Amino acid sequence: MKKLVVASVLAMASLGLVYTPTLQAQDSDQIALSGPEFNAYQLATTQSDPKAKAAALESFLQTYPQSKVKSTVLDQLIDANLAVGDNDKTLSAASRLLQVDPNNLKAILYSVLIKKGQGSKTGDAQTLDDAATLARKGLVTPKPAATPDAEWKKLTDAANPIFHSALAVDFIISKKDVKAGIDEYRQELMLYSADATKSGPGLVDTLQLAEAYTKLTPADAVNAVWFYARAVNFAPDSFKPVIEKKLDYWYKKYHGAMDGLDDIKAQTAANLFAPGGAPQIKAAATPAEIAHTAVTGDLTTLNLSDREYVLANGTKEDADKVWAIMKDKATPVPGIVISATASVIQVAVSQDAKDAKVADFIVNLKAPLADKDIPAAGVVFGIQPAAELDGTYDSYSQVPATATMAQTAQIVVREGFIQAEKKKAVAPAHKPAAGHKAAH
Repeated sequence: MKKLVVASVLAMASLGLVYTPTLQAQDSDQIALSGPEFNAYQLATTQSDPKAKAAALESFLQTYPQSKVKSTVLDQLIDANLAVGDNDKTLSAASRLLQVDPNNLKAILYSVLIKKGQGSKTGDAQTLDDAATLARKGLVTPKPAATPDAEWKKLTDAANPIFHSALAVDFIISKKDVKAGIDEYRQELMLYSADATKSGPGLVDTLQLAEAYTKLTPADAVNAVWFYARAVNFAPDSFKPVIEKKLDYWYKKYHGAMDGLDDIKAQTAANLFAPGGAPQIKAAATPAEIAHTAVTGDLTTLNLSDREYVLANGTKEDADKVWAIMKDKATPVPGIVISATASVIQVAVSQDAKDAKVADFIVNLKAPLADKDIPAAGVVFGIQPAAELDGTYDSYSQVPATATMAQTAQIVVREGFIQAEKKKAVAPAHKPAAGHKAAH
């Protein structure tokens, strides 16, 4: 993506964004130039090779530092250095022109472009702040009296989006204010025609806007998806896979599946901004909604994993419905021992609990075990030829999510016992196969 940004910035030189100022006053000043100065001026300004022209213009400025045509020479020096591809010398020429003509929009524009590029690459806050300061100045720079309205509009139409882009980058990288950066990117894109955002800087900053939405806390997945989809529609083929991967990630994260994404792509191909102001993307079902769906049928048909999911994630009303068919019922407790004492065995039954190595069942034994009969951590109950741990459902509570485990239920079983007729429990020979994690 960095190459896409660089390529678009370099393309600026060929977009005809800047004008050669109307310099009628300086044209008349040329007539008053002395013979040697006039000859040096003519020699420098008529060079066809950009590198030779840049050298000749610099030589003229060194020889005639207070020339009446200094602004004209510096203006052409910007163009020559830009044609050579020397950003440092272009910036130097633009800075010197601003010393002579503080409101020169062409000099402001190229200074902003170059400083923004340098600051974005290095992360240097001061460079980005400098670009932002110039960008704010550029947005309010008055039209020179000698410049035709049409020519000024052409320049400001091209320059003002770039100024907002520089402000966006400064807010996000330098000031860590992502929301303000998003506002600037949106203002920028509103200044372009829809077609202008299908390539060049408009396309680049459509992608940057999508990235910015993912940096919010919490991330705005809906808007990120919209602008990623817009960008992927028009990105060069070599960049599509990278953008597509991010689009798929954020769409699935928000929606829960990939259905409907083609429709979003179609909408964004036709619209830069979502009709009505906000993209319409259906969010994935929440755990509570999934749990509610599970309790709308015959509760007696729910397996233990589904019941535990509802107890963990359902509303109190839904969880209590499931608990009503479980409480005081005898049950086996199939799972892996996390820890055990003579009177309590803690067991991981759900796959989430097994993966996190935490107990979701607490079995209070009706009779203490002898030391030799206390099961070790890792022992498996309920898988032949393992012993079977049994008891009676007593109570449950919801346990909030942690960094390593989703929200779960902790179920307490009373009157627990290990069936005497079973062979002693055995440690697992391998990691248990992945089990059912959620109700459907």
